[in-house]
Amino acid sequence: MEERVLDLDKTLHALCTEYPQIIEILRDAGFSEITKPGMLTTVGRFMTIPKGAAMRHVDLDLLRRIFEERGFRVTGGGAV
Repeated sequence: MEERVLDLDKTLHALCTEYPQIIEILRDAGFSEITKPGMLTTVGRFMTIPKGAAMRHVDLDLLRRIFEERGFRVTGGGAV
């Protein structure tokens, strides 16, 4: 099985293009706007998961655990 590396320093657009399944993961974690048409191609081009977590008051460590439970190796995301 190929390792899936989720680099939190990449934009949402880049991550969702590489791993489309993270759209549902993020939606279920409280990022409902990610499913709105056009969001990934506009805001997603500069927004990162750590920035979004800070804006939505979502614990970044919780998001890391959610992604790890779904088979991702999470890297990056040190500074917001």
